[in-house]
Amino acid sequence: MPTRAVRANGAAPSLRMQAYENFRQQILQANIRPGQFVSQRELMQLLDMPLGAVRELIPRLEAEGLLRTVPQRGLQIANVDVKLIKNAFGLRRVLERHAAEHFCATASDADLDALEEAHWALVRRALRDGIDEQLLTDATTVDWGLHDLMIDALGNELISDAYRINSLRVRLIRLEGATLSADVLLLALREHLWFLQALKARDAQAVAERIDLHITSALHRVLGLPRPAIAFRLEDHPQRLQDLHDTEPTENTEDA
Repeated sequence: MPTRAVRANGAAPSLRMQAYENFRQQILQANIRPGQFVSQRELMQLLDMPLGAVRELIPRLEAEGLLRTVPQRGLQIANVDVKLIKNAFGLRRVLERHAAEHFCATASDADLDALEEAHWALVRRALRDGIDEQLLTDATTVDWGLHDLMIDALGNELISDAYRINSLRVRLIRLEGATLSADVLLLALREHLWFLQALKARDAQAVAERIDLHITSALHRVLGLPRPAIAFRLEDHPQRLQDLHDTEPTENTEDA
């Protein structure tokens, strides 16, 4: 059943807001695919919302480039093409570079330590137990959580809203990409740890360069190109891998 949105002040959201949140969840859960055609009634059933709320939702999705009306065919989820990829990753680069530089100056040492440990916990699980669906889910939560945290730390609701919308475009693009493998997951975690290393050193120039490379790396993966090399090796940090053979369950990182 789709997740119902709840406002921060505890008030019940409008049906239109609930419909939008349900649509977002369908993308995040890969139940809506790029280029897919749906009717209003099918969308109503998919989102578990009344027809009126779905009809109010459609203009917003069209304005955000997430859906378009095709005469005599119905509603089409945004199709992934070169233009969408270029625009989505271009906007992501602008917003995240600005956010990363701000986060470098304002994030607490305790928060950065917690973020770093959440990533190392995922690395240890991957190397000790292998990759499974739960690990991929937890890794996605930690991965996107870092990016969302940096954006929201700017304290600008307009930027946060624009970033969330663009994140849905990026998710649609990634649904067209290759399935995550153990190698890809560990590469992504290495990139984040390398970036966090610069954040903890409060090196603003390195932070900007590394977030830029991380986004380039994600773009290359979508395009089927080799990921750029980074100067960070897991084996150079044996103290962070020391519990690989522990039998106790790894701490849940979803809320990190």
